[in-house]
Amino acid sequence: MTATTVMFDAYGTLFDVHSAVERAGAPLGPLAGPVSQMWRTKQLEYSWITTLMGGFDDFWTLTERGLDFALARHGISDPALRSALLAAYRTLDAYPDVVPALERLRRAAKATAIFTNGTRAMVDAAIAASGIGPLLDHVVTVEPVAAYKPVAAVYDHALRAAGVAAPGDIAFVSSNRWDVAGAATFGFRTFWINRTGMPDEYPGRDPEAVLTDLSGLAAALGA
Repeated sequence: MTATTVMFDAYGTLFDVHSAVERAGAPLGPLAGPVSQMWRTKQLEYSWITTLMGGFDDFWTLTERGLDFALARHGISDPALRSALLAAYRTLDAYPDVVPALERLRRAAKATAIFTNGTRAMVDAAIAASGIGPLLDHVVTVEPVAAYKPVAAVYDHALRAAGVAAPGDIAFVSSNRWDVAGAATFGFRTFWINRTGMPDEYPGRDPEAVLTDLSGLAAALGA
């Protein structure tokens, strides 16, 4: 089956979640790496826990809470630094392979989409900062479902929002292995962008291909 739509996760896949600290975190010194990693870990943890509890707080709120925890855990109280880091997060850097990959998919007549936990305001800001808007056909967020990946209902929402008839018509691309597992369970064709060389997990919910970046995606899709 040939996928008609290539759907990308945003954070960690198209946009570098650690670029906020790289750009605005100089005052953190040697704590920059640990703070950035804990910020991301808590952001995701909060999304899973709130969904499991049947609640929903938008992803920007969870992003703020994750940063607050990471700073407090490392003994940092600096309102100006907090504001600078959050401002930088709104305009995260796109990875250098993003534009060439999207351009190649467009030349191959593939529809392209983002499907993200992020709020529409968050992802719109990142898209504008990176200039990739003209290369996208759809931008889908989980907000209408009021739940987070990897709940099946959010992948069903993405399918419908992109106007695609069947899950197998979507090639879903993510750097997050748990997201790949959720999408594969729902029925999407999945491609794991393993940017950091992580070991595999979630056996039985396997991606169709594992790539180190987006440069080989079109070939993996046969595009």
